[in-house]
Amino acid sequence: MITKRIIPCLDVRDGRVVKGVNFLDLRDVSSPVSLAEFYSECGADELVFYDITASCEDRSLFTDILRQTAERVFIPLTVGGGIRTLDDFDRVLKCGADKVSVNSGAIANPDLIYHAAKKYGDQCVVLSVDMKRVDGAFHVFAKGGREDTGIEAIEWIKRGVANGAGEIVVNSIDTDGVKQGFDLEMLDAVCQAVNVPVIASGGAGSMEDFVTLFQTLPKVDAGLAASIFHFGEVDIKELKQKLANENINVRL
Repeated sequence: MITKRIIPCLDVRDGRVVKGVNFLDLRDVSSPVSLAEFYSECGADELVFYDITASCEDRSLFTDILRQTAERVFIPLTVGGGIRTLDDFDRVLKCGADKVSVNSGAIANPDLIYHAAKKYGDQCVVLSVDMKRVDGAFHVFAKGGREDTGIEAIEWIKRGVANGAGEIVVNSIDTDGVKQGFDLEMLDAVCQAVNVPVIASGGAGSMEDFVTLFQTLPKVDAGLAASIFHFGEVDIKELKQKLANENINVRL
């Protein structure tokens, strides 16, 4: 049985971790370095580091903060934000990332996933997709959820996997920060479409939301969250013990 992963997410802006609702109204949380170190020590399986304004500001990711963060973390680290070229992949990996997440960069250049997977391996390439319902369909959004691309999300994800993406992060803009549970309908559609690991992101508000996620959609590999971990609403060790008590396989 595959072990389910619990992944805190650090959304970084101007060198600080921030959190908002529906990708808006961002507020300051903490230093990414100290927060990453805390999560590395308290049972998180992996960590995601997003420079959330790199793409919309058309700049490279903050490598100094990333390097400091990677030095303190002893669990797998996925990094994204402003990844547009193979040079960006190379730079981030040399700073200590284990996997590289690409979103807007792949939309601008769909061949980026193919070439990155060929050079670094499928396991290194994560396709992160910001998804939102538009007139009953799932659309892909770019620039940190600010821009509707008009691209149908499920076909986009299938194309990304065909090009070599080894993992998919499904970011539901509809449920982001709302804390009413993961977007099960959206996640189920993605799980039915691909056979690579799928990470659920957006909507976690309690430990029960993770139980519901893994029991309802056993094909989902991991649950990703931010504010409930950042603000101490859910303790990761307690969460994993609860999951284990519900016969959901986790690393304790």
